[in-house]
Amino acid sequence: MSDLVPQRSPELMSDDLTELHRLLDDTAIAHVSIVRDGRPFAFGTLIARVGDTIVIHGSTGSRWMRSLLSQPCAVAVTKVDGVVVARSAFESSMLYRSALILGQFAEVVGDRKEQTLSLLTDRLLPGRSAEVRASTKKELAATLLLEMPIEEWSLRISDEWPEDPDDDVAGDAWAGKIRFTEVDSELEPAPDLREGIDLARSVRAAQEAARTLT
Repeated sequence: MSDLVPQRSPELMSDDLTELHRLLDDTAIAHVSIVRDGRPFAFGTLIARVGDTIVIHGSTGSRWMRSLLSQPCAVAVTKVDGVVVARSAFESSMLYRSALILGQFAEVVGDRKEQTLSLLTDRLLPGRSAEVRASTKKELAATLLLEMPIEEWSLRISDEWPEDPDDDVAGDAWAGKIRFTEVDSELEPAPDLREGIDLARSVRAAQEAARTLT
C-alpha cells in the first residue's frame, strides 16, 4: 500500500489488497507512465496479475519496453462500472475502481518465461494456451516479458449514491445508479478458417460467459 495521500475524497481510498486483486483481474488494459529524455510518456498495454505481481509483454525491439528495465514507473488501471445519476449535473459522477502501482519492472527469463506467457494468454481467454501450439524459440526470443511486484500501490473505489441536497431531493428528477454489465459477444470466424474445425472450448466458454452477463 502506498503512503500517497489524496488531496480530494480520501474516503474513497481503500487498503484492501483483495479488492486490488479483483480490479486487476477484471481489467485487461493498463497505462504505463515513464520519463524518457526528460519528457513524460504513457502507453497502454495488456496486463495480467500473476500471484503478487503484474505482468506485461511486448517486442524485444520496443524501446519503450526496454526503458522500463532501467527506471521506475507508474502503472494505472481503471475500470468504469457505471454512472451515478444525481438530481443535478454537479453531483453526478461515475462508478469506478482505479489503482496506481509504483515500482520497476524486471525481465522474466528462463523456464518461467514460457509458463508466464501461457498465464498471460489465459488471462485473455481462459484455457486457450492448452488449445494452441507452444511458442517457438524464435517467438520466445522476440518477446520481452516483464513483471513488477505489487508492493507500493493505492486503490480508489467510487460506489456511492448521489449526495443530493434536500432541495433537489424534494424535486422531480430521477436519481440512482446505472450499473454497467458486459455486452453479448458475436463470433466472426477467420476468413481463411477451414470448414469442419470445431469451435474451441475456450472460445465457447467466453461467449457463454458474456451472454450470462447481459
